[in-house]
Amino acid sequence: MNKRTGAIAGAAAVAIAGAAIVLPHANASTDQPAALKTLSAHSATQLATSLKADLKDNGAGWYLDGSKGHLVMNVLSEDDAANVRAKGAVARVVQNSMTALKSGTKTLRESAAVPGTAWSIDPKTNKIVVTADRTVTGAKMATLTKATNGMGEGMVTVKRSQGEFKRFDGGGAGGAAGSAAGGAGDAAGGAGDAAGGAGDAAGGAGDAAGGAGDAAGGAGDAAGGAGDAAGGAGDGGGGAGGGGQAAGPVGGSAIFGGNARCSLGFNVTVKGAPAFLTAGHCGNDSKTWTADQGGGQPLGTVADSKFPKTDFALVKYDDTAAKPQSAVDLGDGSTQEITKAAEAAVGMKVQRSGSTTGLHDGTVTGLDATVNYGNGDIVNGLIQTDVCAEPGDSGGAMFSEDSAVGLTSGGSGDCTAGGETFFQPVTDALKATGAEIGAGGGDNGAGGGDNGAAGGNGAAGGNGAAGGAAAGAGGAGAGNAGAGNAGADSAGAGDAGAGAGDPGAGAEDPGTGAQDPGAGAQDPGAAGGDALN
Repeated sequence: MNKRTGAIAGAAAVAIAGAAIVLPHANASTDQPAALKTLSAHSATQLATSLKADLKDNGAGWYLDGSKGHLVMNVLSEDDAANVRAKGAVARVVQNSMTALKSGTKTLRESAAVPGTAWSIDPKTNKIVVTADRTVTGAKMATLTKATNGMGEGMVTVKRSQGEFKRFDGGGAGGAAGSAAGGAGDAAGGAGDAAGGAGDAAGGAGDAAGGAGDAAGGAGDAAGGAGDAAGGAGDGGGGAGGGGQAAGPVGGSAIFGGNARCSLGFNVTVKGAPAFLTAGHCGNDSKTWTADQGGGQPLGTVADSKFPKTDFALVKYDDTAAKPQSAVDLGDGSTQEITKAAEAAVGMKVQRSGSTTGLHDGTVTGLDATVNYGNGDIVNGLIQTDVCAEPGDSGGAMFSEDSAVGLTSGGSGDCTAGGETFFQPVTDALKATGAEIGAGGGDNGAGGGDNGAAGGNGAAGGNGAAGGAAAGAGGAGAGNAGAGNAGADSAGAGDAGAGAGDPGAGAEDPGTGAQDPGAGAQDPGAAGGDALN
């Protein structure tokens, strides 16, 4: 053995001896902060799913520590806690198993089905949290108290709500707030026809905004997937996936059926056909839905509606060639693209978009929630949050970044006082209907092409017939010039925009769109000035 080989062997021996001393001390502490993983909500859900499978009946729920980005897993023994920590999560040894907690919720359903009550499993407290609204008094409160007292103090917590639990479907009047949140006049940056998709707001005179006919890449309706979609249909003109304006109804847009007003949840596809999800109680309110209160802008027909017990509806678009954007209205003329669905987690930060109150944010506070709206309307398996909502917001989108999470069902309070709200899990609705998130086809606008309906730089295939970015980034026929280069900011501007006088290539054949600027042109949006019933 030469000197160099001997030196290496000696160093290895020292290292092994050192390890023999250090390792027992390392094993003695199973909660090493350095091992904790900082996770996104999506990654935390994936890890939690894996740990739940490993723990089986020894798991007791989990939640997100939002401030630190850690997954917190409840377990029943220290041995299980060590396994959880080894995989980068925080472990808490708790008293109540998930099996016991779910058994407790079953007991409540059987013995305390009192209108005005709700309960959910809160993994942070390892208890069932029961909430009684202001209508629960006298005999009703006595029934609830008897049921919860029989479950033991360590299993359940009872609290009161100042509001009254109700579904959040609204009257057909539409509300001024619906106008702002749903993309009607003012929300689009201009009055009336400007937001509803009128010709001038699209960047030129009526004919030009309709899309310079066949030269623009198709007939007027094809440019946006129906007249309204080409200009930002009535209430639906919320925004394009890249932050621009949408060319059709998206999550949070107002929808009207009979005497009801609700909100669109998420655009989906079913076996390649376009559809959208909303609340089941909305689907029960009406078989057909439109983008305007007057019924002049038909959207779709209910294919499946489930309420009570669960609360979701699938509405298929009447125009089978429509390519609605998979996005949610952010209320400022822009949207959030939605690419997938995700399971909710307690502690998850979420946002909700609805046609009455627009965009609000908050946190998931409970899972597997049951709410009793009265008259036999009891819904199970819901997500509980502290995000506010009001009548007309029903069906609207709850999301976390680019993930669809829930459909607005109901709750108590309002966006002034706050309150508790409940959401149908989107993942359950997708599974039940066979639907998939997305609109199948284009990612950037109604035309399905990267640059709008024309597949080029604008409705005329050049720089200007439809005018500027008025139809939104990648929207139906957006060009490089036009009405002030902003559909929202210059809606209804006196200057119709470059190209207004010249419909561009294909002027000899303006196409069907030239005579039809879209149904939205005659409708300033979803009853923008009306009062909410």
